[in-house]
Amino acid sequence: MPVSYRTLRDGDVVGIVAAAGPAEPEQLALIEPLFARHGLRAKLFPSCQRHTGFLAGSDDERLRDLHAAFADPEVRMIFSLRGGYGSGRLLDRIDIGLLQRHPKLFIGYSDITALHACLYRAGLASLHAPMPASDLVRAGHEDDAAALFTLLREGLCAGQALQPTHAVDGWCIAGSAEGPLIGGNLSLVASLVGTPWAWPMQGAILFLEDISEEPYKVDRYLLQLRLSGALDAAAGFVIGSFSDEASPAEVLEHYLRPLGKPVLGGWPAGHGTPNRALPMGVRVRIDSRARSLVLLEGLLIGQP
Repeated sequence: MPVSYRTLRDGDVVGIVAAAGPAEPEQLALIEPLFARHGLRAKLFPSCQRHTGFLAGSDDERLRDLHAAFADPEVRMIFSLRGGYGSGRLLDRIDIGLLQRHPKLFIGYSDITALHACLYRAGLASLHAPMPASDLVRAGHEDDAAALFTLLREGLCAGQALQPTHAVDGWCIAGSAEGPLIGGNLSLVASLVGTPWAWPMQGAILFLEDISEEPYKVDRYLLQLRLSGALDAAAGFVIGSFSDEASPAEVLEHYLRPLGKPVLGGWPAGHGTPNRALPMGVRVRIDSRARSLVLLEGLLIGQP
């Protein structure tokens, strides 16, 4: 059973690390005031201030901040500053033992899918959710920010049903299934196949989303997952938003419908709006008829 974490309280410190790409200075200036409005203190680690080409600092710098945030006794939870590219470059150098000795909820999505996979391999659950620079400080994401901060204070407990009132366009294949919820960005899930950090698909509920990928590229990634046996191994699927290109619904149906497994489509998570949080690495039950996802294990537990 993955490690669960306690909810946030007023005055808690939240660490912000740049595990992948850099942010613009005007975005950084908005982060501390945002967290302050929600009664929290944001601690931006040095990588947040760095900009080295398409990366937020060197691999050494970003890895050092990731380790420091987990080891810092003051930090309660950790957000990735944004996605972009680069977190996968850290995988073979992450000190898994350090993360296990100082378990903390890690929050992010997109390129951060690679770190979610690493944390799952370490026995640590995490949260696929909006990030400060790419989402929370931007206009138009106020509802996502409010929903996320509410969740971080109220918790995610076993037995809780996630059944958002908002949904992105999608389709379903009727049925229900149980298993650990894994996955994230489709291109990252596919790129990890064949590596020691690949998501373990057997009996899992696989969540997929992506951005700016044309249907033929979605086809390429799904083909790789099919040929690797990953799609056959999964117990069911949750499909989030696929944004900024033509809908890949026909491609998704081509690969998933013949499997005869439940597909819960139109889930409001990923690069589109709304983008609601999903707990990664905890066991869930999906019911595509009821359009619900029920937690069978807790992730965030409130304290008296």
